[in-house]
Amino acid sequence: MSLAVTSPPPPPQGYQISDLAPAGAFSDAERAAVYRAIETRRDVRNEFSARPVPDDVLRRILAAAHAAPSVGLMQPWNFILVRDPRTRGRVHEAFTLRNAEAADRFEGARGDHYRSLKLEGILTAPLNICVTCDRDRGGPQVLGRTHQRDTDLYSAVCAVQNLWLAARAEGIGVGWVSIFDPEDLKPLLGVPERAVVVAYLCVGYVDELFVRPELEARHWARRSPLDDVVFEERWGERPAQAE
Repeated sequence: MSLAVTSPPPPPQGYQISDLAPAGAFSDAERAAVYRAIETRRDVRNEFSARPVPDDVLRRILAAAHAAPSVGLMQPWNFILVRDPRTRGRVHEAFTLRNAEAADRFEGARGDHYRSLKLEGILTAPLNICVTCDRDRGGPQVLGRTHQRDTDLYSAVCAVQNLWLAARAEGIGVGWVSIFDPEDLKPLLGVPERAVVVAYLCVGYVDELFVRPELEARHWARRSPLDDVVFEERWGERPAQAE
């Protein structure tokens, strides 16, 4: 009985067999490490150490951010590294102005609670990183963005999450400062008009992390149970197993 020798199927058009690798689950230890990074990531607001982030570690963190998915592979992000105390001082002034405005939006005990929270580490973190989105990158028509223009912004946020998780794996804390008018930061950092400030991050080593979100620990809000946010087929329809 002769066995026919068959050739492997040709690769899909546009790339080579060498571009592919077997898919499969991670080992138990690898999988546990990924979930640990996700579950223990925190928005750091407590004091940062003055210890600088080593260049090789920073490079790994930025490479992780740059590996994020992006619509049409447009990679719209840029990372502005801010170390100069004078620049950070000006950024802190912009935060202070907007933070006072934000505090005035909460009344009574809620306002007092807001004012008691530490919401940034701009001056204490040894490194600040501004993540931007260049909305012109990739040209006027980008694959996958033809009907949802804001997917470039979503892509930049994916880069922020990658950076955050990589930093957690390196033992480095990250705090996202969102109490800004993004336009305040553009002249301070030389961001062009076509770009959007997506995130301003305080980055550095910390001695401790909260075991749950800090705003939950400080009784500002609580994390919702997973089953509260999962629907099936239509909005508001609960999966059978959640009933």
